[in-house]
Order: sequence, then structure tokens, then C-alpha cells
Amino acid sequence: MDAARIFTVPEAYADPESWHRVAQRLRRETPVCRIETPDFDPFHAVTKHADVLEIERQPERFLNTSHAILAPRERRGPDALLKTLINIDGDEHRAYRGVTNEWFKPANIRRAFEPRIRELAKKYVDRMAELGGECDFALDIARYYPLQVIMSILGVPESDESLMLDLTQRIFGADDADFGAAGDLAALQTVVAQMIQYFAQMTDARVAHPGEDLATVIANSDVLDPLGKIGYYVIVATAGHDTTSSTLAGGFEALIRNPDQLQLLQREPQRIDNAVEEMIRWVTPVRHFLRHAQEDYVLRGVQLHKGDTLLMSYLSANRDEDVFRDSLRFDVTRENASEHLAFGTGVHFCLGALLARMELRSFFRELLPRLESVELTGNTSYTSAIFVGAPKRVPIRYRLR
Repeated sequence: MDAARIFTVPEAYADPESWHRVAQRLRRETPVCRIETPDFDPFHAVTKHADVLEIERQPERFLNTSHAILAPRERRGPDALLKTLINIDGDEHRAYRGVTNEWFKPANIRRAFEPRIRELAKKYVDRMAELGGECDFALDIARYYPLQVIMSILGVPESDESLMLDLTQRIFGADDADFGAAGDLAALQTVVAQMIQYFAQMTDARVAHPGEDLATVIANSDVLDPLGKIGYYVIVATAGHDTTSSTLAGGFEALIRNPDQLQLLQREPQRIDNAVEEMIRWVTPVRHFLRHAQEDYVLRGVQLHKGDTLLMSYLSANRDEDVFRDSLRFDVTRENASEHLAFGTGVHFCLGALLARMELRSFFRELLPRLESVELTGNTSYTSAIFVGAPKRVPIRYRLR
């Protein structure tokens, strides 16, 4: 597998061991690597933790622009399908974040939603018990629990959650034939159009009848225009669900494959918070974002030019040996696990980071004391997706107290 393939071919991400072997070699030999292929505009892959930090800490020099996610030239189009936090910059970005900053502050999240999150964690561990000792953890548990959390916060009725699951998976799994349109731009545009229609109706409803949910805050914002409001709903619904679902599936798979780590957490549950950071580092569900140089710049000795595109590979940076000792090993006791870049950093740091951590911690605090045994019953498989992904099949057999 070569350097171009690991960043531009969705199926390459479905083989994580091979992917990380190539990324490890790049970090050692060509950490800022120019990639040129027939189907993509040229870009530089940035694979080192320090270099990703250097870019993220200079948001005026390296912009998101409307093209924040790597896509083949034929699927890019002139602009992003919707304007969201991930493809705006500067004053506009600050104003957009300000719409929900208060909502996502720790005190508000803990007061308003921690009890509900604990309730849902128990519900889905109970569901594991109801499934009779065998399930596909990724399909039966990990994709539903975060979905119900984020839909509760957004204000989507439970009757519409299956629709939201279908739409979010078809957007983030667009490259994977099991979930998305397998590269069909028209099909992806259809999904986005369905999202727009659904959330336009939600806006009208929350303006007419305000509630206490996040949708009310967005719908009644003076900062956002109608499409901006819909873009806000979409990024909350998709990013708030799929990334946490991915980490939950991949984190539990890592525990199953490392029974000593699982047993340690059961003996010492006070380590769960740190273990969650290691799971996030290990899985890194958001695999990359793009930035675009606004001026000439030298990065790790490589001359960049104004207009150059840089792919910040979070998946590689979070396995950087210069930051994480024995980085290819899953270790719930890792002292600096929280130095991962899975949530980004600086002005684009993920608004929902605390919420995601709370969901993961609550689930494992509920599950691990009740888990007597667990084993894989078949092969796991991973999402073929350039942007967001993790295990999509984790078949297990288990006993719960």
C-alpha cells in the first residue's frame, strides 16, 4: 500500500493495520508528503502531531474554506453542499460558534443532560442483556445509543430517530457500499436534500412553538440565515452521532482484543475516564480535515505555496511515536492519552467534545461492572470511508450480571 492510496482510497481505511504501517513510514521518512493522483487535486499529507498543531494554531494562515474534506475532483463541486462550522473561518466562524457556546458549556451539559445520558447508557446495556448474550455491538448498540443522546438534545422525536440514523450514515458513510452511495454524488445530494427538508420544517416548528431543546436555540438565532440554521442542525446531528458511535464500537473492540486492559478497568473503574481518552486516540473517528495555505510557508523544511491544500491526518498524528510512547499499543493507563488531536485544537476545537466524553464514560461505567465475559465471534470489519469511520461490524458473545 502506498502513500497516495491510504489517503485517497476509501477501502484503504478498512485495513487499519496496513494503513498504520504506511503512515508510520511516512512519519519517519516523509512527514509532509505531496500526494498527486489522477482523481484528486494535489495536496500535502501532514502526518506528525506537532505539524498538525502548528497548522491548527494559525487559523488565519491556513483556512478551512468551503472545501474542508477531501473528495475526488468530480465530486467536489464549486462549494460545500451546506455551510457548517467545519467550512467557515474568521469572524463568521466565531459568530456561528457563539450561537451554541453557552449550550455546550460544561455546567449546562452536566445539569441538563448527564442524568439523561446515564439513563440511556443503562437502557442500552440492558438491551445487550435482552439480546441474549450475542449481538453485533457496532450495529445493535454503538450506533443507537449516541443517536438517541444527540436526538434528545437536538429535540428530534423518537419516532424520527430511524430516519436520522439512515441519513447520517449515508452522509458519513458515503464511500461505503454498506451505508452510503459508494461515491454517487447525485445520491449524496439527495440525502442532503432530505436533511434540508426535514430541518426546515423543524425550524418553522421551533419558531412557532419554542421549547427547551437545542433546535429552539438554533431556530431562533439572529446570527444564522435559513440555510445556516439547517447546516447547524446537520452538523450537530451527524457529527454528534457518528463520531461517538465509532469510538464506542472501536473502543470496546480494543478492550475485547486486550483482555488485560478490560480486567484492569473492571478492577479499577477510576481509570475509565483516562481509558476513554485512549479509546478516542486509538479510534480517531474523524480521520482528517483540509486546510488551505493563504501565503507561502515552510513546514518541517517543506516549502508550501499560497493556495496549497494540506490534509491534516489526525489518524496518523494520534499514533505519532514522538508524542505517544509505544503508540501502536492500546493502553488505558497511558499518561498522556488526552494529548490526542481527535477533537482538533484551537478555534476549531469540537464543540461537542465534553458531550462525547460524557457519553463514553457513562456507557463503560454502566457496562463494565455488569460484564462477566466477552469474546469476538467473528471477524470485525471497518468502514471504507475517507472522512469518518471505525468498526462497522463487531460480533460478540458475552455474559452480563
